[in-house]
Amino acid sequence: MSKMAEEKQAAAGVAEHQHQQQLAAGDSAAARVRPVETLLRAAPLGLCVAAMAIMLRDKQSNDFGTVAYSDLGGFKYLVIANGLCAAYSLCSAFYTAVPRPTTLSRSWIVFLLDQVFTYLILAAGAASAELLYLAYNGDKEVTWSEACGVFGSFCHQARTSVVITFASVVCFVLLSLLSSYRLFSSYEAPVPLGNKGVEIAAYPR
Repeated sequence: MSKMAEEKQAAAGVAEHQHQQQLAAGDSAAARVRPVETLLRAAPLGLCVAAMAIMLRDKQSNDFGTVAYSDLGGFKYLVIANGLCAAYSLCSAFYTAVPRPTTLSRSWIVFLLDQVFTYLILAAGAASAELLYLAYNGDKEVTWSEACGVFGSFCHQARTSVVITFASVVCFVLLSLLSSYRLFSSYEAPVPLGNKGVEIAAYPR
């Protein structure tokens, strides 16, 4: 019995040593990637602020009337989404810049927040792009005429804002891929549980 206990204790010690080595390797890799990730998380801040500022100033008046971004719900949503994503970009950049131990719960939180804000800014860009398409081309089926021939300056400024928004979408997509890789690569291989062939996944704590 004592020999079996010693073997189990030795096996547990080896497993714990391997686990500590994996954690140390993960922390070392995170330290190397941290500066790049911090810059990538800070990049959408400038893009979102620029897109929001351009859209907020988008207004044109002529003999045919006055049009502003606030007249269109899609453009208002674009402004709000860019503001929220800029705030998240700033907070996540500060969070990433400060070294801290990597845990499963933190990885899940960052992953979920990256997903939420990626879809938020993507939806805002898609909705605004659809509005621009209608403004430039109209819709003959519902007798909507194109408006950019009359309000060309307004459409050009809105288009610039939408293009910048999609540039920030690219950054958020890259962040989502990075956080998802960090999360799901932290899983260890399933280990056998007992003699019944049941397997469970081991997670780092």
